[in-house]
Amino acid sequence: MNASIQEKSVSSSIEGTFEAHKGNLITLRKEPIQNRKDRLKKLRNWIHANRPAIHEAMYNDFRKPAVEVDGVELFHVLNEIKYASDSLDQWVRPTKVDAPLTMFGTRSWIQYEARGTCLIISPWNYPFSLCIGPLVSALSAGNSVIIKPSEMTPHVSSLIKKMVDEIFEPNMVSVFEGAIDVSEHLLKLPFDHIFFTGSPAIGKVVMKAAAENLTSVTLELGGKSPSIITDSARIEEAAQRTAVAKFINNGQTCIAPDYILIDEKVVGKFTSSLIEQTKKLFANAQGSFEESNSYCRIVNEKHFVRVNGLIKDALNTGAKIEFGGNVNPETNFIHPMVLSNVEMNSRIMQEEIFGPVLPIVPYKNLEDAIRVIQSKPKALALYVYATSKKVQQKILHETSAGAVCINDSAIHFLHHGLPFGGVNNSGIGKSHGHFGFLAFSNEKPVLKQKRGLTSVKAFYPPYTNFSKKLMDWFLKLF
Repeated sequence: MNASIQEKSVSSSIEGTFEAHKGNLITLRKEPIQNRKDRLKKLRNWIHANRPAIHEAMYNDFRKPAVEVDGVELFHVLNEIKYASDSLDQWVRPTKVDAPLTMFGTRSWIQYEARGTCLIISPWNYPFSLCIGPLVSALSAGNSVIIKPSEMTPHVSSLIKKMVDEIFEPNMVSVFEGAIDVSEHLLKLPFDHIFFTGSPAIGKVVMKAAAENLTSVTLELGGKSPSIITDSARIEEAAQRTAVAKFINNGQTCIAPDYILIDEKVVGKFTSSLIEQTKKLFANAQGSFEESNSYCRIVNEKHFVRVNGLIKDALNTGAKIEFGGNVNPETNFIHPMVLSNVEMNSRIMQEEIFGPVLPIVPYKNLEDAIRVIQSKPKALALYVYATSKKVQQKILHETSAGAVCINDSAIHFLHHGLPFGGVNNSGIGKSHGHFGFLAFSNEKPVLKQKRGLTSVKAFYPPYTNFSKKLMDWFLKLF
């Protein structure tokens, strides 16, 4: 089959599936809420029954340890399923809205309805949780869903397709594997909502395509998430928590600390502790990271070359390696690396690293650190290590980010009661828990008027002198 025929075949399959989903929407609007809970239960049961298969797929794509898969991929999804299942009756219940004086006599409420047929384009770095997490929210809200998983993680993508085919009707949830051409076909269609997780650069492409159909979007993007280590921080604790958040998943985490801004008075102590903690956490008993069962790999050669290029550029512009330095192109291995003396204009301080490399930048006073953050696009997350409440509040009020963690890093992602998402360059819209349900819902206002005389009737035309005097009096109330 030549490329042109194959492309037409893919396009036809996508369009046919899309039409089948659209044709199912009226049925979904009429069905009982219990059907949504049943789908979530099937999803939960499949995950529990197929944990070994998920572990194997993750290992084949990343060499990711099974316990890490459970902790950073499955726990989040299972937690979302449980929270949604337990909360769904409350979430779908119409919310009463009190009438103001001007609407005296009316009754109003907000009714939550499914957006319709939604597209989820998921990334490769957490290929299961960042695909199935949004799916949980979409199903909870009563939508049908088409999923485009990442081609960068073919084993996990294949497993997701297998899972969906086994537990969902094809006009309820569908999966299209493939590369950029598949995404392009999908983005041409008038979906009712698009949920995209990926880089800001591709986020702009998705948003531009969505604009052609006036499709709403949730964009979970990335950027350079800073961590501020102040002189009041508990240094060993800060080092341990930073090491976990940075080097888990080989640094391929959108909310990983991308660079450290640290008070120069504690930089030496922190760097030593960070190195010590990284060894304890990720090396094996012999001190090897490459032979460790707790340290995974860069996803593929392309991204290995990109991260290694950032390292070389940093070193060429004067950076010093405080820890690490070993790489193995054959296995996409990069040793956890800590850099000092980093040039602020180097690529590694301008681009999102998305790998196991952590630049440490000392500051003389806190205002200098805040100015660095203010000079960059708004980050997906900001981390603050400080026991001083005054310092905490100063940073909170003088910086902007999608989320802030104080005295820890990245764990806010696991709190299903908090909205997750970015701001401007790092994302649009929120997800997780109730916020994910709202992202995939239309919050439809409903107003019911009483019969007979109403509060607005006095202002109906024709406009008389009495109407003018009444309006004059009325406006003085506001």
